[in-house]
Amino acid sequence: MRALIAYAHEEPKSFNAAMKDRAVEVLSGAGLEVDVSDLYAMGFDPVGGTRDFTALENADFFKYGKEQRVATERGTFAADVATEQRKLLACDLLIFQFPLWWFGLPAVLKGWVDRVFAAGLIYSHDMWYTTGKFRGKRAMVSTTTGGGPAIYSETGLNGDLDQILFPIHHGMFYFVGFDVLPPYVAWSVSRVDQATRERYLDEYAERLKAWQTTEPIAYPPLEAYDENFQLKG
Repeated sequence: MRALIAYAHEEPKSFNAAMKDRAVEVLSGAGLEVDVSDLYAMGFDPVGGTRDFTALENADFFKYGKEQRVATERGTFAADVATEQRKLLACDLLIFQFPLWWFGLPAVLKGWVDRVFAAGLIYSHDMWYTTGKFRGKRAMVSTTTGGGPAIYSETGLNGDLDQILFPIHHGMFYFVGFDVLPPYVAWSVSRVDQATRERYLDEYAERLKAWQTTEPIAYPPLEAYDENFQLKG
């Protein structure tokens, strides 16, 4: 089995780096082959565009999704995109490791999704949600925050973290068929002591050891919706 960690932090001595390293240690120790896409170290370009393709179907009017579908058929993705797609397609477990920035992903990781989760290859009109390409595989968020859990609660100033992560959990992972595991959150890492940081790493390790048995977040299947994509009564 294989795991892919899409890692977005520019500092090798950061706590995000420590979490990434612990994940590699735990998963490798459990017998998985682990790929790490260290996006900053790779110099990964997050901006999608014509450079994503070695040839264009229509050079006069660029439509990103259409060109992705054509590249899927013809094998004309640029090398950097194709390499990441191979890692993604091979994985049984996908982990996004990142600091929460502006209530979402750092730009480099969001751009990785834009470029790698290509139309036609990763999703299509009949290959999404519970019919998605990655059904039977698992994905999870591992993130750090600047604030503590109270500010990310339902009544907290920043709002419920589960709602903040919904675009990632539901709109990226579940959209392409992954079973979505509950996130692991290391709260307020720049403000806690070293003992708390060590506890976070140990807790995260235990979560990873149970990645195959952890109950995923429950989302309604496609058949729970009507022809207008509204939940049936």
